[in-house]
Amino acid sequence: MSRLQQKYQKEIVPELKKEFKIKNDLAVPKVAKVVLNVGIGEIAHDKQALEKAKNTLAAITGQKPLIRPAKKAIADFKIRKGNSVGLKVTLRRKRMYDFLDKLFSLVLPLVRDFQGAKQNAFDQDANYTLGLKEQVIFPEVDYDKIDKVRGMEISIVISTKDKKKAARLLELMGMPFTKEELGN
Repeated sequence: MSRLQQKYQKEIVPELKKEFKIKNDLAVPKVAKVVLNVGIGEIAHDKQALEKAKNTLAAITGQKPLIRPAKKAIADFKIRKGNSVGLKVTLRRKRMYDFLDKLFSLVLPLVRDFQGAKQNAFDQDANYTLGLKEQVIFPEVDYDKIDKVRGMEISIVISTKDKKKAARLLELMGMPFTKEELGN
């Protein structure tokens, strides 16, 4: 069991139950999964660059990424339906907690000029999405082996529709939010 998972069970669940007056442990919000997406638009035709992007994402997550095809053709971008346009990894259970622990305690503090994560990045289902401009801030990525700096989108899917509960869960897990008030 990972460090963050133990913290969730021993500290966060009792805190959330007390704070939101939740009686049942199963009703306490939890992180269901973490989805990482990387757009590979211009390198989709370059097999070596695609492999490097796949290897980098696999090193970061510890899991093999899926190649995502285009759902429709877009002539302006020279994309045909079915072309590779992105990579996706879905993390659950232990890998998810390990990744979140690494993200909150190691990676985000390394981001230059990082003022904290925005509290208004929750969608209507209270899931949180965070965008990173470069993958080199992860400790597993060897800067010398990177052909191009790519960004990624990290979506944290939470088992509640209440944004206040979701925000409090991520805050207790260690997400470094900005000090502004959370708006609905």
